[in-house]
Amino acid sequence: MKYEGWPEPGDLVVGKIDEIEDFGVFVDLEEYEDKRGLVHVSEVASGWIKSISDHVSEGQTVVAKVLEVDRDSQQIDLSLKDVNDHQHSEKIQEWKNEQKADNWLELALGEDAADEEFRRVAEALLDGYASLYDAFEEAAIHGEEALDGIDLDEDEIDTIVETARENVSVPYVNVTGYVTLESAAPDGVDVIREGLQAAEGEDGDVPDEVDLDVTYVGAPEYRITVQAPNYKTAEDALEASADRATANVEAAGGSGEYHRERRVEE
Repeated sequence: MKYEGWPEPGDLVVGKIDEIEDFGVFVDLEEYEDKRGLVHVSEVASGWIKSISDHVSEGQTVVAKVLEVDRDSQQIDLSLKDVNDHQHSEKIQEWKNEQKADNWLELALGEDAADEEFRRVAEALLDGYASLYDAFEEAAIHGEEALDGIDLDEDEIDTIVETARENVSVPYVNVTGYVTLESAAPDGVDVIREGLQAAEGEDGDVPDEVDLDVTYVGAPEYRITVQAPNYKTAEDALEASADRATANVEAAGGSGEYHRERRVEE
């Protein structure tokens, strides 16, 4: 989606060079509706410039820094030389992510959605997030909860979450912990089994974005493995799982203990 407004001085913008003159370069801004900027020859590259064409070419996609914006004269002054390689790569990736998010929103709304509907939904998401990509990524990870407070109806939120989970590649982390469970009761096997079931959790115990697995290591030790979108969520889910297991076994007169490293019996 192209913004209808104006960039601010200091912003980094993506543009395509469409005209090269002796005095500078004209750049069509890819992220803004009907906006064009000028890179003066002195801002194309550091040092003396014999020919601008030695540094840039027509049709080239560039990242520029906004120097000044004069809305009255419809003029945006840009600099290429003030953008380092890291800023260039980061901004290009951000721009590509937004293009992906545009496509996802189009998928969610359908190809026949009017421009006004697309813009309404996009602006609602941008009221809550810095970018459409951020909104879709959070929706993929946290589901409907990520869109609480966003001015969209329930069906629209459901569709966006479904589209996000089908298309967004979410980075995940893995953490592992161990729990020892013991019971000397006559029905101790059943006590331990119920403790392990408690560790795995029932509906609502484990967040949707978390994948949790409990496996046998060697009596009385069991491994809990958690995959989640970030370490805090993973650690919280891991500890909660261990707490459920130990509480369940202790309530039946047994004992339980959570630890992060596997314990090797000597």
